[in-house]
Amino acid sequence: MELVIGNKNYSSWSLRPWLLLTYFEVKFSEIHIKLFSDDMHDKMEKYCPNKKVPVLIDNKISSNFKVWDSLAICETINEQYLDGRAWPKNINERVLARSICSEMHAGFFALRNELPMNCRRKPSSIKLTEAVQQDISRVIQIWLNCLSLHNESLGEDNNQFLFGEFSIADAYFMPVVSRFNSYAIEVPQQVNQYINKMLSLPAYQQWKKAAESEKEVIAVAEI
Repeated sequence: MELVIGNKNYSSWSLRPWLLLTYFEVKFSEIHIKLFSDDMHDKMEKYCPNKKVPVLIDNKISSNFKVWDSLAICETINEQYLDGRAWPKNINERVLARSICSEMHAGFFALRNELPMNCRRKPSSIKLTEAVQQDISRVIQIWLNCLSLHNESLGEDNNQFLFGEFSIADAYFMPVVSRFNSYAIEVPQQVNQYINKMLSLPAYQQWKKAAESEKEVIAVAEI
């Protein structure tokens, strides 16, 4: 199985399925495409039907098996390799998890454009527009809502993922966690605990180390 990804410092869409595979220790290899390079589209032609990363290639399933779009890739990984473990067991929580992933997938344009993912960025704040502040408030609302689901059993100082156990939802919001850290976004204590937990994940630390070793420096918007 191969995962076609872009630059680890910038490619938030690549991070999502990569983190899911790595967290659950599913074996795969990486195919790297340098974003914004002169030959980017030529290289994508071979792997990416939509000329965008990421793409999952898995010949174990069938010859020339390709899945593009990060959410479709995560669903395929969960179905084929994780026996459904990457979504919450509880049906109400599972529906909520799918809903917030879809919301993340389709929205938050101000956050994406004004706070591009940059794993190498030294954490510091910038002036935020009203639009990005609204996106930030909505993300915080989502996280608090999810984290509160298990408060009664774990207590206010619990240190948990969005739905107790790691899920696609956590993988999907990892680029936002990275942004909140890079741009020093102020958050409630419970959200800060969640952010710190996600940033300390060995899988993310592996991604971040690789991102920091990338030598290219490019002007980038949201990937």
